[in-house]
Amino acid sequence: MGLVYADVELINNGDVEMARRYLMDIDEVKRTRVNILVDTGSYMLCINESLQAQLDLPVVDSKKAQTADGRIIDCPVVDNIQLVFKNRKWSGRAMVLPGESEPLLGCIPLEEMDVLIDPLRQELIVNPDHPYYAQLKLK
Repeated sequence: MGLVYADVELINNGDVEMARRYLMDIDEVKRTRVNILVDTGSYMLCINESLQAQLDLPVVDSKKAQTADGRIIDCPVVDNIQLVFKNRKWSGRAMVLPGESEPLLGCIPLEEMDVLIDPLRQELIVNPDHPYYAQLKLK
């Protein structure tokens, strides 16, 4: 199987909460679309420094990570990021990889969104057994 990429939207979830409370206009919520590598070898969502700056996400922790070439690096961890893929949403923390590293969609968000990798079509798909997975919509 080759590499699998997915088009997702990344959103500052703190901004979403501010907009929900009418403290910010919904059009001011920081968001961006990204073609992200689906990486089952990674357990977290991983973004790069540029995406962190663009979304203005706060650093709340740091974690050690092993890169594909075997190096161990310290990475900041940001909070309040939301990821949208088709009719699925996930929110939580993301690890920030250095520089312009390729963003990675890891196992935790994949499982929580109930999405699967279709190896024949080499694409990320919504679980066909649960196509209308309930998404809580807050007003």
